[in-house]
Amino acid sequence: MKKGYRALVDEAMAEVKTYTGAEAQQKYGDPKVLFVDVRDGRELEREGIIPGAFSAPRGMIEFWVDPDSPYFKPVFGEAREFIFFCAAGWRSALTAKTVQDMGLAPVAHIEGGFSAWKAAGAPTGVKEPKPKA
Repeated sequence: MKKGYRALVDEAMAEVKTYTGAEAQQKYGDPKVLFVDVRDGRELEREGIIPGAFSAPRGMIEFWVDPDSPYFKPVFGEAREFIFFCAAGWRSALTAKTVQDMGLAPVAHIEGGFSAWKAAGAPTGVKEPKPKA
């Protein structure tokens, strides 16, 4: 293997703005900031959410951010700071680096992810499971 996940995460961490859980909490509630959760739906249901965060699964982020994509989400065209987070901060570091490379700005991520957010005593909520058909 030429470059493993750890090297990729380390490179991303060196190139993107990083907030601790406590620093991110200070940004919470600012209308010029959008928290973006890249965890999958099962994680949201199991671990909880940051109320008001936008859910953008990691596997779709490039498509949702690119205005030329048929899957573009207009929220990514808004003039905001986008703070990405996952469970532990690895996926969000890679995500922030990727979207930064795509031209989205300003972006950051939460070191330690949702775990650091909770440890900082920041607000959390419950993701309700989808009703079964």
